[in-house]
Amino acid sequence: MHKPPPTRRRAETLDYIQSMLGQLRIMAEAERCGMLAYLIEMAYVEAGDVIRGDRPSNIGINKRNTSA
Repeated sequence: MHKPPPTRRRAETLDYIQSMLGQLRIMAEAERCGMLAYLIEMAYVEAGDVIRGDRPSNIGINKRNTSA
């Protein structure tokens, strides 16, 4: 089941993040940083999934915060 669409501000923020990730990936590829480009691409795909509501935006946050 899909979540309701994000608020306009949230959607704009996520679109901006995805756009920046796309630009960072291009820069990493230009510098021949394959692994970095790959990781950035995974973040780009993840942002797209969150935008579409295919994946929750807070997955794993509690786990990361309690391990610190």
